[in-house]
Amino acid sequence: GAGIVGTAQLTPALLALAEIQFQTTDRPTVSVLEAYLRYRPVALSRWRWSVQAGAFFPPISLENDAIGWTSPWTLTPSAINSWVGEELRVIGAEGHVEWRGDVNTVELRSALFRRNDPAGNLLVDRGWSLSDLTSGLGSRLREPNATGGDGEPSPASRYDPFQNIGSRIGWYADMEWHAPGLGRVNLMRYDNRADPAAHTASGVFAWHTWFTAMGASTDTGPIRWIAQAMDGATVIEPTDGVQFKTGFRSAFLLAGWNRGQWRPAVRIEHFSTQGWSDAGTPQGEHGNAITAALNWRPRDWLRLTAEVLRIDSTRTQRVDAGLSPASTVTQVQLGVRLIY
Repeated sequence: GAGIVGTAQLTPALLALAEIQFQTTDRPTVSVLEAYLRYRPVALSRWRWSVQAGAFFPPISLENDAIGWTSPWTLTPSAINSWVGEELRVIGAEGHVEWRGDVNTVELRSALFRRNDPAGNLLVDRGWSLSDLTSGLGSRLREPNATGGDGEPSPASRYDPFQNIGSRIGWYADMEWHAPGLGRVNLMRYDNRADPAAHTASGVFAWHTWFTAMGASTDTGPIRWIAQAMDGATVIEPTDGVQFKTGFRSAFLLAGWNRGQWRPAVRIEHFSTQGWSDAGTPQGEHGNAITAALNWRPRDWLRLTAEVLRIDSTRTQRVDAGLSPASTVTQVQLGVRLIY
């Protein structure tokens, strides 16, 4: 794969940014991850403000801050940030206010957006996933294979995760505190306000999805600590008076060691979903994952990474496919990245 970010300082206060990726994790695609205009006038006081409009990631992750929604610590993001990269994108406008003190800084952000109505579909149909697949505008996400009554698998269906289904406007609000030498803490509330009864002619539903996310990072000597947690739910109403609701939550702790050219990192995490309807048996999953990565950067333009990822999970829907509900998977990857 490949990713590129282009910026243009059109005026001292106006910035244009576009981020494009080429990815082959699912199938070869070229897509736009972000594209927006930001207006931020020069400020000489402690207060500074800005507005931006376009398509951009919500300010959730303290882990994925490199080109292409990637992490400088691991090849595979956490379950939380894997899902954000796949199904969440803000297509709208955000306002930002910042207060810069002598020791610390406080930032407040809030946005209104459209075209994120299917967000939550993957968590219900597939569950949490740890993957470096990042969706761009115009992507077609692959849903799990369905099995028909004749026992034959049906063709895998795909859908656009960034589309309007209904006419509602979503929002989020985020607050962050950070200080040099101490770290940062952020708290965010997201609600796409989708109409759970709305759907397209092809059967793609608007999932009303909301969650609270919290993150923190700090350094103790050469070790960077990053923690993040998310708790929320998503709902659809396929017929009048019948709702299907799925609660979801996940949390992780990452420790990364800065040793010059070498950067070892370890991440542990837990994830779960719990689904129920007005009539039906509860279904869901729970699991844990541990990731160990060793990064070596002998040159500024070259990064080599070895990673081992182990996932232990139990998911009730596997029984419907004739599988054991419990699963243990280990993945080993070697990665080479050229950075310019």
